Amino acid sequence: MNTSTEGARHSPAHGAGPAPYAVGAADAGLLLLRLATGVILAGFGAQKLFGVLGGSGIDGTGKWFADLGYRPGSLYAGLAGASEFLGGIGLAIGLLTPLAAAAAVGVMINAMAIAEKLDLWAATGIAFPLLIAVSAVAVAAVGPGSLAVDRFFPWRDGGWGAFAFALIAGGIGAAIVLALKGSPV
Repeated sequence: MNTSTEGARHSPAHGAGPAPYAVGAADAGLLLLRLATGVILAGFGAQKLFGVLGGSGIDGTGKWFADLGYRPGSLYAGLAGASEFLGGIGLAIGLLTPLAAAAAVGVMINAMAIAEKLDLWAATGIAFPLLIAVSAVAVAAVGPGSLAVDRFFPWRDGGWGAFAFALIAGGIGAAIVLALKGSPV
């Protein structure tokens, strides 16, 4: 049984132009994945940026970042918060999905770098940031589905280009932040 909406999205109906969008189980599943990943990520960004949802805002998060060696701490807190918030919103609504996924990957690589234990199973380990990063890359790879703003753009169907962009841009962003960590900016 084929649950893909690929044919409905891209093949003409009896030569009369593009068929209307059909929403299938894959689109609903992608929506759930995007919403869960995006809203959780955006929530963590909102904690850092706005001090909501139990967060400590830029100042409190900046002090924590400075204690970890990210100086100036408030700059890195703002960068992490903006990456999480904007990347999360982008994933949730399916807007600029490859870029949103890259933002998630970059900030989650840094989260894994500061994890107390590089252990998948430790409570303070890398499981959560790894799951967020992999989810974001998976969405970029398969595309956000027909229930997304990106359904009107060429990257709506994902593919190797979107997959590579999310991984490479996210990795480069993370590498730059990690290289600058502790150096005066």
